[in-house]
Amino acid sequence: MFKALDISTSGLVAQRQRMNTISGNIANVNTTVDPDGNASPYQRRYVTFMAEKEQARSGNGAGVEYRVEVDNSAKPRLVHQPGHPQANENGYVAYPNINVIQEYVNAMEANRAYEANISAIEMSKEMSNLGLRILG
Repeated sequence: MFKALDISTSGLVAQRQRMNTISGNIANVNTTVDPDGNASPYQRRYVTFMAEKEQARSGNGAGVEYRVEVDNSAKPRLVHQPGHPQANENGYVAYPNINVIQEYVNAMEANRAYEANISAIEMSKEMSNLGLRILG
């Protein structure tokens, strides 16, 4: 039973990180400078999931590991704003290429996955309680 709780808990942690990453993307949708103040648009981040390596090799149920990666393939979105401080010589400002609607859909999906892990934890607890009632 504890293994099932560990697996679901690792899923909760991974989905929480996914929500945090999505929130960061939405918060930086108009960020045109890097932390040092250089004109460089924010790069979208995304989370990749994989099975825990040690558990997957043993043949038992495996939890979730995650990694936050930077999407370097997305080209910046150029907007003509000649008066902007980060405008280039042609008057274009490089904004992050973040689709807010796509991020919102990803957030809804992460929320549903989080809820599914909570349901799995609740079912594990319920099965444990039923087992104790049968024994007692």
